[in-house]
Amino acid sequence: MSQQLKFKGTALFNGRQLLPGSMVLVLSDKGIVQDIVHESVAGDDVQQLNGLLSPGFINTHCHLELSHMGGIVPEGTGLPAFLTSVMEKRGQQDVLAQEAAMQQAATAMWESGISAVGDICNGTATLAFKKDSPLYYHSFIECMGFVPGFAQQRYEYSLDILRQFRELNGPGHSCSIVPHAPYSVSEALFSLLSATPDNMPISIHNQECEAENSLYQDKTGAFLDFYKHFNMDASAFTPSGTNSLPAWLPWFRQLPVILVHNTYTTEQDIAYTRELAPRAYWCLCPQANLYIENRIPDIGLLRSQGCTITLGTDSLASNHQLSIWQEIQTIRRHYSNIALEEILQWATLNGAMALGIEGKYGSFEKGRQPGVTLIDEKESRRIL
Repeated sequence: MSQQLKFKGTALFNGRQLLPGSMVLVLSDKGIVQDIVHESVAGDDVQQLNGLLSPGFINTHCHLELSHMGGIVPEGTGLPAFLTSVMEKRGQQDVLAQEAAMQQAATAMWESGISAVGDICNGTATLAFKKDSPLYYHSFIECMGFVPGFAQQRYEYSLDILRQFRELNGPGHSCSIVPHAPYSVSEALFSLLSATPDNMPISIHNQECEAENSLYQDKTGAFLDFYKHFNMDASAFTPSGTNSLPAWLPWFRQLPVILVHNTYTTEQDIAYTRELAPRAYWCLCPQANLYIENRIPDIGLLRSQGCTITLGTDSLASNHQLSIWQEIQTIRRHYSNIALEEILQWATLNGAMALGIEGKYGSFEKGRQPGVTLIDEKESRRIL
């Protein structure tokens, strides 16, 4: 008979609620949840741990392929300038240095208690090391192209990358092809992406800066200078007269959509999303928002409107570490009224649901294998 593992912390979060420290988590030697029982009936060999026990975290938005860019882009530039810097500097390190940085970042995520990652991919840089990773990855193959005439070419390029990542699909990997952002995808390209069969979930950078809404409202703002800087022809773009979100969301109606950042999202945008995409998830990456725009989303608004929230880290180009626990701490500093229990659900079960992996990850329900994370005020670390 295989040996059971029994853990008891100062409290136990099961994916939905905090349970008292008198409860014991019982797992198989492979980490599969068998039960949660009171310490009075748990028997011998209970490991006493100083900290809160939680299912492994789910990072629903990350750019591992930018891990070599830590400290390269200055803080507080605003998004268009940040993007310009990333595009101009991302290829300056050699391939071996980039690979080493990605591996180091992935290892740090695993050790901090992250079990699964929604990872943005513009190429195949992360393909090789994902084959044997203990982390679960959903690779979002990101497609972009603002000039309509190049839509088919850009789509085919990303489809070829998608085919290569699909070879990894199995218990530890899945993938889909997704739009980058409203300011970098033409209507023609949105149309091609939306017609891709068996393609979910969708992920998209949403309303990360004010300039994105300005572009769609009346074709003004900082993105016009961004296009000019890179000699991108924006003449075919016609503003919708609305914020950006209502202009593109109809392409993906009824699909599960992960909306990332949401720093300038309004109550009207949320109401529109509720009608058109009831399976939408609202991913927060507050440390990246502070790094780039010195602003975080209106989390109070998202909560008041019943939005299903998840958490992400973005990249080391826009963050000092890829730690979901640090994202939680940042939210708690700005919104001290939100119970830790609620934020932990964003970081675990909600994230697993967004990636479609809640059958294994995100909670301590019997039969699941989510990993076990130990949390204290300073840090989180994996214990299984």
